[in-house]
Amino acid sequence: MNLADVTPPIALGPLDGRYRPAVAPLVDHLSEAALNRARIHVEVEWLITLCDGVPGVTQGAVVPGAPGLSDADRAYLRGIPEAFGAEEIAELATIERETVHDVKAVEYFVKRRLASAPDVLGDGTVLPGVGELVHFACTSEDVNNLSYALMVQGAVRSVWLPAATALADQVADLAREHAAVPMLSRTHGQPATPTTLGKELAVLAHRLRRQLRRVEGAEYLGKLNGATGTYGAHTVAVPGVDWPAVSKHFVEHLGLVWNPLTTQIESHDWQAELYADVARFNRVLHNLATDVWTYISLGFFVQIPVPGATGSSTMPHKVNPIRFENAEANLEISSALLDTLASTLVTSRLQRDLTDSTTQRNIGTAFGHSLLAVDNVRRGLGALAVGTTTLDADLDANWEVLGEPIQSAMRAASVAGVPGMDNPYERLKELTRGQRIDAAQLREFVAGLGLPDDVAARLSALTPATYTGLAEQLVRDYLA
Repeated sequence: MNLADVTPPIALGPLDGRYRPAVAPLVDHLSEAALNRARIHVEVEWLITLCDGVPGVTQGAVVPGAPGLSDADRAYLRGIPEAFGAEEIAELATIERETVHDVKAVEYFVKRRLASAPDVLGDGTVLPGVGELVHFACTSEDVNNLSYALMVQGAVRSVWLPAATALADQVADLAREHAAVPMLSRTHGQPATPTTLGKELAVLAHRLRRQLRRVEGAEYLGKLNGATGTYGAHTVAVPGVDWPAVSKHFVEHLGLVWNPLTTQIESHDWQAELYADVARFNRVLHNLATDVWTYISLGFFVQIPVPGATGSSTMPHKVNPIRFENAEANLEISSALLDTLASTLVTSRLQRDLTDSTTQRNIGTAFGHSLLAVDNVRRGLGALAVGTTTLDADLDANWEVLGEPIQSAMRAASVAGVPGMDNPYERLKELTRGQRIDAAQLREFVAGLGLPDDVAARLSALTPATYTGLAEQLVRDYLA
């Protein structure tokens, strides 16, 4: 059996197969069908602008002689992209097989709808007579750059950003919930100054939210200025019109930021900036996934078993941290694609080459793997419980970490004029480095230092579990 001949077609990639449910919302924004729908939307809005004119820029229509449109005409035109579904996708594909040009196929598709407008609106509609205003003075990139900007804007604002924000909020909620849970830290993988579980999660939530603020502030640029960005065809066909003002009005009407200086293509710098920020979010999230994986391996987090699920095909006891491992892999794939997009899209030979055409068709894949990772981490975090017993035992087994506050207190006492405080670091190093000590040994050492009574009492009362500094307060004060 040739699997390529199976109907319905088998997906080549996992995003359209195994992981389809997690990434399906992106199809409405970043699929090939979504691209064509966006192109139709741009063509329709440009046609309406040419007929209606631009207040303060033109007297009546932008193109002299263009008829005024009725409300019914505008509603019909805007209904073309709104009704773009399975039948329309198939029809457009048929046209493209004839034109062997995707944007030209869109132009012909819209013209067909203009020709058939009387069937819906009656003979009084002017739409059959404005067919030559479809794609007027445009190069394909005028339509494509605006379409991609709208698509990416929609995907980020409607799908990716809400999911990523919900994840950051989930991490922040966990941080607040566990702000006071003491935990032995590991610097360089070795026992170090205690912290709290919540404070460490708060650091990650803070980092994620900082990247999200950058993504939220992204600009989505667009242009409409012809084959080499000079408005050449515009000014020859219709001289006397302030075409840059018309272009600016149109781009902003679409909800985008106008780029006044381009070659044939919009320079794509905004895309590179956005993709770099999303990739950086990915990498912070990757750090969260590896840290949580490690906390699970240490027993600081315990995974809640899913009824009926299998952890290992041969070891029945196992509950593997697969959500975080899957997230790592998908974040790496997403970031690699986003890096490629960011580095290649900013370069176009002279006034135009076509490398961006294929490159941009992978935007959906890049966001899809990131969205899948976000989904995995959210589900993984939702199935965790704190391993309190392990955390407490780990702290109690590492009293030597209190060497830091003791030698620091000795330094402060020395500055205050207390005698016998010489070489505090070296004395604690001799006591603790490379060896385990218990509470009794440490308190005996403190008692023999000759510290002021209040300082000695404070140090004697200290335990690894209480030596967490301002960790809980930091979560409360600085995690928005």
